[in-house]
Amino acid sequence: MKNSSNFLHDIFGLENKTVLLTGAAGQLGRVISKGFLDVGAKVIATDLTLDNTKFINHENISYFSMDITSKKSVNIIFEDIKSNHSQIDILINNAGVSTFEPFEERKEESFDWVLDVNLKGTFLCIQEYFKHQENYKYGNIINIASIYGLISPDPRIYIDSDRKNSEVYGATKAGIIQMTKYFAVHLAQNGIRVNSISPGGIYNPENPQSEHFINEYSKRNPMRR
Repeated sequence: MKNSSNFLHDIFGLENKTVLLTGAAGQLGRVISKGFLDVGAKVIATDLTLDNTKFINHENISYFSMDITSKKSVNIIFEDIKSNHSQIDILINNAGVSTFEPFEERKEESFDWVLDVNLKGTFLCIQEYFKHQENYKYGNIINIASIYGLISPDPRIYIDSDRKNSEVYGATKAGIIQMTKYFAVHLAQNGIRVNSISPGGIYNPENPQSEHFINEYSKRNPMRR
């Protein structure tokens, strides 16, 4: 009979697993990176612009500049990674952007930018990951969506904020959730699991939300936080 602790480690253990993360320089990306490093994984951290002040100093993390809106850039980085890693155990599509002006002032360029990063960028990474992992019949994809891909933000909690959540952000996150369902079905025969996570509000210590926003947002959560 298998030792139960070894069995659980075989299923859930992440030691020496290779994780490719997009949007690694952002607030959520840095926390995700640290979490995987803490459990012994190797992290390949990518972002459009690499800011040395936001780097995590650890022997098991390496940084690459990648523009996920560019098929060429994604292909080059995946090929570079492929030459150094036999496989990528986990792909986390975390990179995302938003635009905050009132919707009636939304510029076409802003709308296209959010679509390109959030939706097309996620697709291009999944497409390239599949090519990378197809022969292994194994893999994991985690897409970071949002609660606002499921419900609408309440404009009443944004009355004193210039960071009003946008319609295009929610639309792209809803698209990511649907894309997750699509690829969960279509990549299953290749042993690749696809899931999404829809975070709620995340406090930003570097650029704190207003006290009014935090109080009103908290009231709308069952745990009131």
